[in-house]
Amino acid sequence: MSHYFDYAATQPMRQAAIDAWVAAADSVNSGAQYASGRKSRSVLDDAREKVAELLGCEPIEVIFTASGTEADNIAIQGLYRAAERGPAERRTRRIISTPIEHPAVRDTVATLERQGATVELLPVDRHSRVSDLSALDTPADLATCMWANNEIGALQPVEDIVARASAQEIPVHIDAVQVVGKLPINFVELGATTLAASAHKFGGPRGIGLLLARRSPAPQPIAYGGGQERGIRPGTVDVASAAGLAAALEESVAEIPAESARVGALRDRLREGILREIDDVVVNSSEPALPSHLHVSFPGTDGDSLIMLLDQLGIEASTGSACSAGVNRMSHVLEAMGVTESEGIGSLRFTLGRNTSDEDVDYVLAHLPEVIRRARSV
Repeated sequence: MSHYFDYAATQPMRQAAIDAWVAAADSVNSGAQYASGRKSRSVLDDAREKVAELLGCEPIEVIFTASGTEADNIAIQGLYRAAERGPAERRTRRIISTPIEHPAVRDTVATLERQGATVELLPVDRHSRVSDLSALDTPADLATCMWANNEIGALQPVEDIVARASAQEIPVHIDAVQVVGKLPINFVELGATTLAASAHKFGGPRGIGLLLARRSPAPQPIAYGGGQERGIRPGTVDVASAAGLAAALEESVAEIPAESARVGALRDRLREGILREIDDVVVNSSEPALPSHLHVSFPGTDGDSLIMLLDQLGIEASTGSACSAGVNRMSHVLEAMGVTESEGIGSLRFTLGRNTSDEDVDYVLAHLPEVIRRARSV
């Protein structure tokens, strides 16, 4: 029996999403004009309207994509290209981001930098939270910031970022992949230009995401070949997956109050047990943060060894380190936080979700102390 603690990576698909997907699996091209095409379009429209209702936007602002990664790429590259088409006097070739972004954002921004953009990163503090917004007081082509960090769970001051950027008429993209379905969202009230999400993070199908995009300024397309999704994301839409996404989102949003309290209590019990049973532990997650995330470092260990030892016990978590060419190294998020290599190389991310139980937490607390002892004795 496995004990799953990697909900930040993916959630098991919800039955409601499976049922909705199966019901729409025989959908044909939703752009076709004949009867079966119109029926498929009706299913797609219903999904779009449901997402808009749940996330506080207009249906036309909902763009279905293949993933959260694609949504981030469309938003960042598309808004940067939109600036090229704007007034010449406002063109800056400047992008504002943070050093803790997911690779979907981080690598996209780095690519634009290699193509001539100037990138300025908002600094973060020891708790992985953006600490200085002054870079937003100078015009830029766009700013991008994640709502919640995927490793640490730290919530970013996105409302302040949007407000500060808006004063300079800077479009803002929010990577909300970790937040959608976990916290209430109202896109209109937030005031961001674009927002990305991924269905499998809240129990929907893999292979579909969404981008919320205001009418103006709208991202320019980065792929071509059709007029679907306002021409911003061309290609035949996966109607069944869109239906599954909407069903999962509806169920997930309805559960937010109860699940936030339940999962947060389990997370707190896990953290307290680790601190009680294991010496020399550094807890990197602190409030305000998602109730699902607990990121801890165990000096004297390395993340890869910890993952292997846990896996042998049926505990499925993730490491805070990344492997590059076979070399275990500390994650860029911990580096940005100012964590030392010796402290951060042996890090674990436990993320909890709707199927996490008291028994799962008890099992980890019963076995983790011996895992750490073994890892430190190597």
